[in-house]
Amino acid sequence: MTYHTHFDSPVGSLLLLSDGRALTGLYMNEKIIPQGSVENPDAAPFATVKAQLKEYFAGERTDFDVPLSPLGTTFQRVVWAHLRDIPYGSTISYGELAKRIRSPKACRAVGLANGKNPISIIVPCHRVIGANGKLTGYGGGIENKRILLDLESRALPL
Repeated sequence: MTYHTHFDSPVGSLLLLSDGRALTGLYMNEKIIPQGSVENPDAAPFATVKAQLKEYFAGERTDFDVPLSPLGTTFQRVVWAHLRDIPYGSTISYGELAKRIRSPKACRAVGLANGKNPISIIVPCHRVIGANGKLTGYGGGIENKRILLDLESRALPL
């Protein structure tokens, strides 16, 4: 069973999806709710996710501690796991991310996996930028990517 709820944030309404145990999706600008999904703001782990997102947007949280269960290929899950290793307030290039997963020639595949990340913000795909330092491709929109990176650069812990 898939459950959903929404969270209002500085980057707009976020659609949260859960299987009742773990977060399976966190989408920006999402207008289409998955068919068969049941609205249930009390489903696990929505209360924890919302509390941690509130802290994140207040500049009080640099990492998330919620159960995650993203659906994807083995390669995508490897990329997403490495995204979680990018420190708060930092950015890396797609090429650097490809090197970190020991596939230095897989920049394009890494970019595609990054774009398929179903749990934005918590799995911080916004921290990956172009080799030239430019903000590129973000499912939530480049302006939201800029907002998240600006938030993290201003709220760095002392």
